[in-house]
Formats: sequence, C-alpha cells, structure tokens
Amino acid sequence: MLHRCIRGAVLAAAVLAAPAVLRAQNVTGTAPFTDGSDGGFQVARSPALPAHLPTGTAGDAGFYAAGEFVMLTQTRAIGNQTIARRGFYDLTGEVTGGNGLLVGSGTEALNPRNFSRQTWTPGFNVEIGYRFDDGTRIFANYLQVYDAHYTQGASLVPPLYRTRLDLADTYISSPVFNFSSFFAGPSGKIPDLPDRVVYGIWNAAGQMDIKFTQRYQQAEFGARIPMFMSDYSRVYGIMGGRFGWFFERFRWRTVSFDQEGNATASDAARYTNDLSQRMYGPMIGCGHEVFIADQFSLSLDLTGAALLNVVKMRAKYILESEVTQSKWGRQTWRLTPNLNAAFNAWWYPVEGVQVRVGYQAMSYYNTVYMIDPVGFDFGNIDPGYRFKAFRLVHGFNIGIGFFF
Repeated sequence: MLHRCIRGAVLAAAVLAAPAVLRAQNVTGTAPFTDGSDGGFQVARSPALPAHLPTGTAGDAGFYAAGEFVMLTQTRAIGNQTIARRGFYDLTGEVTGGNGLLVGSGTEALNPRNFSRQTWTPGFNVEIGYRFDDGTRIFANYLQVYDAHYTQGASLVPPLYRTRLDLADTYISSPVFNFSSFFAGPSGKIPDLPDRVVYGIWNAAGQMDIKFTQRYQQAEFGARIPMFMSDYSRVYGIMGGRFGWFFERFRWRTVSFDQEGNATASDAARYTNDLSQRMYGPMIGCGHEVFIADQFSLSLDLTGAALLNVVKMRAKYILESEVTQSKWGRQTWRLTPNLNAAFNAWWYPVEGVQVRVGYQAMSYYNTVYMIDPVGFDFGNIDPGYRFKAFRLVHGFNIGIGFFF
C-alpha cells in the first residue's frame, strides 16, 4: 500500500511540474499524452474497473491448463465384525459331545477394527478451461486419489506363541455355512481326527488374510463468473456439475493345510465384497480472493451439490481353482448432499502463470458403508450395510497453471 501511495505522489508531482500544453500543439515524447506510437513513452492503462488484483495478471483471454499434486486421506468406513476365531468347530460332536461347538479359546483372530491407523495417499488434479476478457472462466477438472490399503492376517502361530496343550489355537475358523462339497478342504487336517469333524476350508484353516481398499475420484465442469471486484479483492460465483465416486473393496482369503503343511488351489477360497457409490448432480457456490502482498493472494471457495448416489453392492465366494463360485448383488439409489471447501495461497510470478498451495475438504452426507463386510451364508451371502451420516475426504494440494 505504501509503495502505491509513493508512486502516485511522484506521478502527480511530475504532472504539475510539466509545462502547460495547448490542445493544438503537436506533442512528442511527453508521457501523459502519448501511447508510444510516435516515439514517446507508453502510458500505463488505467481502466475504470480493475481487471485483476495487484498481485499480477493471470493471463489474457484464451485457453489455460493446470495440474497439481494432492495428498489426501478419507474416512475409513468399515464396521466392527468378528470374522475368525482361534480354534475349530466340532461339526459332528465327536470331540465335545455337541454339534458345532468350538474347540479352543475362541480368541478373536480377525476383525476390521484392528486395521492399522488411517493412511494418507497421493493423487493428482488436472484442469483445462477457457478464460474470457471479462474474467469468466469455463472449466473441467478431474481429481484422482490412489488406492488406500489396509491389511491384517492370522496364521498357525498365535500371539506370543500362547496356545493350549491340544494345539487347538493354532487353527483359525469362521462360521461359513451352506457351501458345496467343492469347498470341503484337504484331508487329514488334524491328526487322529476324521475329516468330517473339521469339514470345510474355513474350519481349522491354517492362514487367513483380510484387506480393505478405498479409492476416491471426482470430476467437475462449469463456470467461474466475476460478481464483484475492488482494488484488493474479488468475489466470483461458481456453478456447474459434479461427479464423485467412492469405491471400496473388502477381500478375505482362507487356506486350509493338511498335516504336512501342503495346500492346493482347491484348498483355498477367496471372498470379495465390492461397494461402489457413483454420485452425479448440480453444484453451486462462490469464492473470494484477497490481495495480501506483492504477487501473493489468498482465496476461499465454498461449493455445495445435491448428488444422486447410485449404490452398487457385489459379493462372492470363489474357489481359488475357479471351478465354482457363489455370487450376490444389489443396487439402490439415495440422495447424497455434498459440501466442498478449498483454501489456497496464490503466487503470480510472471504473467500467464499461477502457482497455488492449499488445503481442501470434501464432505458427503447420507452414504453407505460395510458394517458387516462378510456374509457367512454361502447360499445367500447378503453382507451388512448401513447408512453413513458423514464421510470426509481432505488434505493438501500444490500445483501450477498456465494461460496460453
């Protein structure tokens, strides 16, 4: 601010000190009256309304492209379900005297709540558009975040090697039922016990692993329209359409070994549960950019959208040899409101170039999540899903834009 006042005072003094000139005179080389075409100094433009903030000129009318790196994290939306326990089920009652009773401590071996802490994943955001003379921009952008993975496993070795004298806790079991004979598992899993006692791949298994994967994508198109501008700030409206996509996959792999520790593709089973939520709808919002220093400014964008959420749920059991499988699926729709916020610091190093660093948050309401990712009924899998009131994707971004 101070340097602008000083510059204005110097210019005013120069004008007052200059000799008076009549309109009929042919003037050459006098700054206040020439545009530079006759050899004089060119006069800086002074439009009635400012075309841009004093940080610098974003660029003339025309096409532009931008790209940035993002580092985001999102709500880990999965429930608390006991998937496997230490021990094995006495199917025929020959060990315990009761059909289906658990032999062993029954200590929980697998549960999604025991996944590692929430992780951050990298991604990118790209945008192309066109800028008009009045500052209006039409644009299309795409945001992709790479997969976030969470894993957990259980084997024949229990925690701290603590097992019973009968070694029952060296086995892992899950209550899967209604499966076919293709999933019977190997022979001779437990010494001195007939196969019918521990029938099934998921009964007295030697290895189980679970994995949860999350992915997020977003795309937008629309326009940014100037609404108000002063010497040191500008307000603009944002309108258009938005697409958001949450994709989540739960995987569970089980392997049963014989007494010698051998297993084939017919002794291993895989279970997958895919939850896809594609959301489409209109968006509207506004933004405010404020000059803070030479070539630097701050901005805040707020947008909201009403999205139609197309929810697809798919689950299946499949033998690793892929000779047989069981599938289940369902599709539903719901309205998902969405609010996005982006706070950015801008730098205009040269004309036609913009650099920004900031923080962004995307919140979604009324989505779906896997509260019970595993459906143990092989014949009618039907996992448990539940309404998720709030889901958040947020993190940091840094990028650069070029005007052509």
